[in-house]
Amino acid sequence: MRLLVITPHLSPDTAPTGLIVSRLVDEFNKAGHEVHVVTSLPWYRQHRVEEEWRGRFFRANSERQLKVVRLTPFAVKKSSLFGRALGFGAFSITATFAGVLARGPFDSVVVLSPPLTLGLAGWLVARRHKCPLVLNVQDVFPDVAVRVGVIRSPILIRIFEWMERFCYRRSQAVTVLSSDLAANISSKVDGARIEVIPNFVDISEIVPGDRNTSYRSENNLGDRCVVMYAGNLGHSQSLEVIIEAARRHRARDDIAYVLNGGGVAAAKLRDMAGELPNLTVVDYKPVERLPEVLATADLHVVSLNRHLSQSSVPSKTLSILASARPVIACVDPGSEVARIVEDSGAGLTVFPEDVDAFVEAVENLAADPEGRVKMGLSGRSWIEGWPSAGVVAGKYLGLFDELMLR
Repeated sequence: MRLLVITPHLSPDTAPTGLIVSRLVDEFNKAGHEVHVVTSLPWYRQHRVEEEWRGRFFRANSERQLKVVRLTPFAVKKSSLFGRALGFGAFSITATFAGVLARGPFDSVVVLSPPLTLGLAGWLVARRHKCPLVLNVQDVFPDVAVRVGVIRSPILIRIFEWMERFCYRRSQAVTVLSSDLAANISSKVDGARIEVIPNFVDISEIVPGDRNTSYRSENNLGDRCVVMYAGNLGHSQSLEVIIEAARRHRARDDIAYVLNGGGVAAAKLRDMAGELPNLTVVDYKPVERLPEVLATADLHVVSLNRHLSQSSVPSKTLSILASARPVIACVDPGSEVARIVEDSGAGLTVFPEDVDAFVEAVENLAADPEGRVKMGLSGRSWIEGWPSAGVVAGKYLGLFDELMLR
């Protein structure tokens, strides 16, 4: 098969979705298929194009046996919603032109969303090449942005909801990460083909490690029980719960809280950390250090604001389980993440934004090191049965084959 993939990120860009799609297209290529990728110049880590990639509006060359066209991402600061919307729109326009001008024929066009505007790009490119469109939804937009109050304009909401339905209806298949997301999309459109294909975790790269890491030393964490949230520091996560827990535990010398990542709330959180001696805010680390970062924590936190589980699935949960560390999941009851934590025996679940329940969970696990080890090992054993990158890629290839025969 010849596949055309349109994605906002591709390795060496460090965005989580970029790492996922990079491995998938490598698996497609390994299976003997020709892959053409339209993506951006690497920019995610600092929200500007990486130094070694600057100086050109686009680059077209071969990378890892793939044909890759990289375009300027029109990157702006995360705090500028209007600027980000313009940037995503501009990138989607240039990606459309790059996809339309790509030398066909192609057997399928695959597009990642968000941004939702890439769904429109994919539709136009698939029509140009007369082949099926597969829309991969990592987060349901605009639901998350509306629920957390980032988008409030009724006119904008209606425009995005129309665009969302348009993209679903014109895709030959929509792939999502969980049954929760599938139910969400099914409630909005009739007759759309929706396939649940989860993300994967590489259990050969993320392995259980010693807690006494260089990262622990660099951040003066000592031998304290480290409670860590690693990921996007944004509007969707109940980070206030972690801040309040740190405030309540500020007099304890055996518990330390770490927020590792970047996002619109990072600056505010750093200011708070200045007032709380037991709270450390650390910027994103290179992806090569992810196993070390995960191993540093004695207890990880996965957090989503209430009612967001039908719109988003924090895939970091899989990496935490692979690192053999226990997790406290602040998520809606019955959601995908709650089911994973409960089925694996890898930790505890509490209601989102429930500070008292979260603090109690931290205190119970901090006082039970043997229980933490048992939970971590249980999670590691469970995740070893999760679909690998090769299995996930195979599910996509099976879908492409089926759509070609219709």
